[in-house]
Amino acid sequence: MKRHMMTLLAGLIAMPGLAAAADSATFTDAQQQAIGKIASDYIIAHPEVLVQASQKLQAQQQQQQASDSLTAVLANAPALLQDKDTPSYGPKDAKVAFVEFFDYQCLYCSHMAPLVEQTIKANPNVRFVFKEWPIFGDRWKASITAAETGLSVYKQKGAQAYLDYHNAIYATGHDEGKLTDADISGAVEKVHAALPSDAHRQETHATLAKNDDLAKTLGFQGTPGFIVMPTSGANANNTTILPGAVSAEDLQAAISKAQGK
Repeated sequence: MKRHMMTLLAGLIAMPGLAAAADSATFTDAQQQAIGKIASDYIIAHPEVLVQASQKLQAQQQQQQASDSLTAVLANAPALLQDKDTPSYGPKDAKVAFVEFFDYQCLYCSHMAPLVEQTIKANPNVRFVFKEWPIFGDRWKASITAAETGLSVYKQKGAQAYLDYHNAIYATGHDEGKLTDADISGAVEKVHAALPSDAHRQETHATLAKNDDLAKTLGFQGTPGFIVMPTSGANANNTTILPGAVSAEDLQAAISKAQGK
């Protein structure tokens, strides 16, 4: 217990504002034991201190992660916005891009799909970029199959067909392992495309691998993940990262921010 308390005290001393005082202080063994006893007694009497310290540390870590992710996004703008193998919808000369990393079997992506569709309709001047990231592929094969097929549809038929396929998959409501090959075939038929051959599926793997590497570089730990940024001149003040499910208002606010409004 005493060793644990001294470790905690050392951590507290290392906090900003206390470090300078600690640097100039040298404690004898007896003084260290006395300090440990004081710290132990205080924390036992005030256990809420540990909760407050934990919450503060967590907030600091989250803030640092957000800062690191933003730096990574700005450094990887070309990979986000200019990859020719990534499906996109909207004007090629759009001044704002809306990027989503998603998995067709992700429950939260499924919940967000109608909001994203609504956002697309409300913002015809924005380019929407779809990063297929089938992170549940090890658990549910349809996750990868749907992603491979989506990339193939984009190559075959272009942006509108891809968007229609994308929305048709989510419209099934079949997430978390419920999506079937019949669902995927039905979505392909709706856009008058062909199911990809095994060779064509294999060709999509390089794109999926790029997306996986990029998502991890950006610090995303799951789907969905949204990035909204200007297509040129992006900086920390006009770029928004939204990890996880958010509201339609959050999506629109991010677009307005990127537009300088």
